[in-house]
Amino acid sequence: MSNHPFSDLRSIQTLQDIMQALRTPGTGCPWDLEQDFSSIAPYTIEEAYEVADAIERGNMDDLLDELGDLLLQAIYHSQMAREQSAFTFEDVVEGICAKMIRRHPHVFGDAEAKTAGAVKGFWEKIKAQEDAARATRQPGSASVLDGIPVALPALARAVKLQRRAARIGFDWPEIEPVIDKIEEEIAELKVEIASGHRKRAEEELGDLMFALANLARHLRIEPEAALQSANAKFSRRFKSVETKLSENRIAADDATLPEMEALWEEVKSEEQK
Repeated sequence: MSNHPFSDLRSIQTLQDIMQALRTPGTGCPWDLEQDFSSIAPYTIEEAYEVADAIERGNMDDLLDELGDLLLQAIYHSQMAREQSAFTFEDVVEGICAKMIRRHPHVFGDAEAKTAGAVKGFWEKIKAQEDAARATRQPGSASVLDGIPVALPALARAVKLQRRAARIGFDWPEIEPVIDKIEEEIAELKVEIASGHRKRAEEELGDLMFALANLARHLRIEPEAALQSANAKFSRRFKSVETKLSENRIAADDATLPEMEALWEEVKSEEQK
């Protein structure tokens, strides 16, 4: 049975104390002591995806667990920063509290600020002010695109790049030119596929995906969420096809494409009904 010194497991301070103990030389955990920001970063990204997965599945028990894992990542990075005298977890909390208040003057401000909050473009104006302030803290930072993490998933980063460029007017005001651009990119991709030039085909495919992300942005749809939904739908339907093949005593490896396509349409029809 565990014999630990922590009395209040519902306290954020307890979690900080646990992490500090794990990182204490001589008495801490050897694995935790070896870690640094770079080695922990992949776990932080993974935990964020696991939170999203629990939400997608609608599993509240898993969501509870995964949110704890994600919170641990913030504590972990903060502890390593504190060891370097860079910042503390309290600094992180103060920073996000200040940011939320600053970004919502229409909620927390005076009557004038609340009225301004209803004006179109209010949020973008606040974000632009924050970007300008960040640029002054980062010498050599001159582009409106600076500060967008390279490590973001490609689709998410594409949308962020487009949103940032749109702040200074580099954007189509209507959706029709966006669709035209997609059709243009498809045509260019077909040309490169026919030419057999793999590298240029890869480039054109990337352009097409970037244009599709732009369409999602104009439609106010998160492309990552849309693709995840499509993945889930494909997985669900393909498993149903496998089930039907088994019911018909047909091994999946022996099924022909026409047989599988027929079952796919059958599954699709059943779902739509």
